[in-house]
Amino acid sequence: MAVVDEQALTTAESLPRYVNRDVSWLEFNGRVLEEAEDETNPLLERVKFLSIVSSNLDEFMMVRVSGIRSQLSGAEQPVDETLDGSSPQYLFKRIHERNHELVGRQYACLQQAVLPAIAEHGIRLLGPEQLSKTQQQYVEDYFEQTVFPVLTPMAIDPSHPTPHLQNRGLYLAAMVQPVQRRRGGPKRLLSVVQIPTVLPRMVELPGVGSDFILLEQLVASRLDRLFGGSTINSWTTIRVTRDADLDIDGDEVMHDLSQAIEEGLRALKHRDPVRLEVTAGVDEKLVATVAEQMQLGPEEIYHVDGPLDLTALMSWQSLPGYDHLRDAAFTPRRPAEFPEDADVFAAIRKRDILMHHPYQSFGCVVDFLEQAAEDPNVLAIKQTLYRSGSESPIVRALMSAAETGKNVTAVVELKARFDERANVSWARQMERAGVHVVFGFLDLKTHCKTTLVVRREGNRLRRYVHLGTGNYNATTAKIYTDLGLFTCRQKFGEDVSALFNMLTGYSLGHPWKRLVIAPHDLQVKTLELIHRETKRASEGQPARIFGKLNSLVDGDVIEALYEASQAGVEIDLICRGSCCLVPGVPGLSDNIRVRSIIDRFLEHSRIYIFGADSNADVYLSSADWMPRNFRRRVEAMFPILEPTLKKRIIESIVPTLQADNVKAREMQPDGSYRRVKPGKGTPTMRSQVRFLEEIAAHEVDDDDV
Repeated sequence: MAVVDEQALTTAESLPRYVNRDVSWLEFNGRVLEEAEDETNPLLERVKFLSIVSSNLDEFMMVRVSGIRSQLSGAEQPVDETLDGSSPQYLFKRIHERNHELVGRQYACLQQAVLPAIAEHGIRLLGPEQLSKTQQQYVEDYFEQTVFPVLTPMAIDPSHPTPHLQNRGLYLAAMVQPVQRRRGGPKRLLSVVQIPTVLPRMVELPGVGSDFILLEQLVASRLDRLFGGSTINSWTTIRVTRDADLDIDGDEVMHDLSQAIEEGLRALKHRDPVRLEVTAGVDEKLVATVAEQMQLGPEEIYHVDGPLDLTALMSWQSLPGYDHLRDAAFTPRRPAEFPEDADVFAAIRKRDILMHHPYQSFGCVVDFLEQAAEDPNVLAIKQTLYRSGSESPIVRALMSAAETGKNVTAVVELKARFDERANVSWARQMERAGVHVVFGFLDLKTHCKTTLVVRREGNRLRRYVHLGTGNYNATTAKIYTDLGLFTCRQKFGEDVSALFNMLTGYSLGHPWKRLVIAPHDLQVKTLELIHRETKRASEGQPARIFGKLNSLVDGDVIEALYEASQAGVEIDLICRGSCCLVPGVPGLSDNIRVRSIIDRFLEHSRIYIFGADSNADVYLSSADWMPRNFRRRVEAMFPILEPTLKKRIIESIVPTLQADNVKAREMQPDGSYRRVKPGKGTPTMRSQVRFLEEIAAHEVDDDDV
């Protein structure tokens, strides 16, 4: 008779089955904050992480919190029900409580640790009272000649209605008392001054080292000049965050999606506020007056002990002369198959090639497109573009190819969040160059990362393919970890051709041989692979599942993983962001381990392995395990078939990630995370550093980077 562990059962019953997605995301941002607090990181890297915390939180407020706020008012229904059953009321309260805690920690780190430490190295953020006489004169001249002409003081009264405060715009709000009141006019006026975005926010000052003053402090110390003849009773810096989730109704787009996107972007300017940030320690009556204008509750007001919007500190990353305060510089390497000036088509014909960015140079992908653009034997180029960046050698290559008469098609996703404006601009430039631009589907985002080059070789045509886990963005490819595959295998080429036919002409019915495509069969295939491992374990065979992804939210996949764990499947997940699965719960998820790696580069690659030996199925994908990826996006998952590449992933890349005991955190059954530390006698392993070392030892420099 089996012995029942009553203590284990009690523990399992007391633990949640799911972690809420938004609550889990907040813990992810907390892990980013830990990197800023980590004294072992170089000082400018700590500054970078403080900046990223602010940027992450902005996006979270503009998209996720704005949606929850709309649900509270009954204006919006959730697209996906929360797995844990959390109500909008509970989430609204929990999110703001946790955010206030994290923001308090963020500014304590800035004010008490980072700024004092970095000042010792000559980088100082000064207030007006700290300036030397030379700096005071410089600031005075700069204000008069450059700043003052672009400022507009705006008083608010019945004849001066409340000005529209822009999303994430920085303002000075002041309570102004006119010395000479107009008849019937108010005794005191609420007035605002926008801090101009056309000028650098960090004003560099003359002197030894690198001294800066914030533009808003420079202006605030001269408010009396802007409101001449008035007394400034109190003032504060304010910043408003608004709902910025662009929602395009496909049923209402009659003609031009790009025009609908532009109209939607204009409409965003007038969306409801979701957060007000104010400088801590100011007149509460002034804050209350501003909050009343914004119609915000007390939990939506953030009193900040320091400069608002720490993304401005990112500009310090480019300061010359402070390399000792940064991570060691590195040069992305070119794989041996792709030396500089190599014939990329000849290299791909020899065998499949796996790229590991940013350790290996994204310049190889650019070379692929540029050579295709110049090669007279290339007849057609097709590519999906999700986030291409403000300066894109990829897009330039497509335009160059079109201008030489090649058949070039670009499937541009206009609805890529926060990149809509840039994508519309690129689309129009490509159209003028002769590129056939397609915007995909109204109700689906095109998120797959695919390129197809059709080349004439003798009496036949050969298809060359690139598939990736990350965007075709040369800038983010230097700071995101991603994997990409070059191949000219026939079945890959046929599938990618069919994928583009689907995207451009709604073509259906192709029997997919290599690619697994969402929204058609990606979730089904994922569940099949999980169930296969469950069956193997149930039959006493070795079974294993490994997944590296950004987010795990899909309820069906989570339940399948729980079932697999109970059957004895060993499951290891590296999930950078939100994870709704709860690992290590007795009787539910005993065999599941979840880690998150937060380090110098953003862990962005998606790797899925099903099987316990060298014959395991290895897939790369553009998709996370989320409902939106399975149902509301066009995604691609593709297998790695070349034995040497499978071996590289199974025996090198994945074990290195799993062995990280410096930047990895392990998820606990209660949803919290604990930093992984090396055991006694165990050497430290920082996976990203190890990858840099391995690539440097085996590859060649890319002189173009």
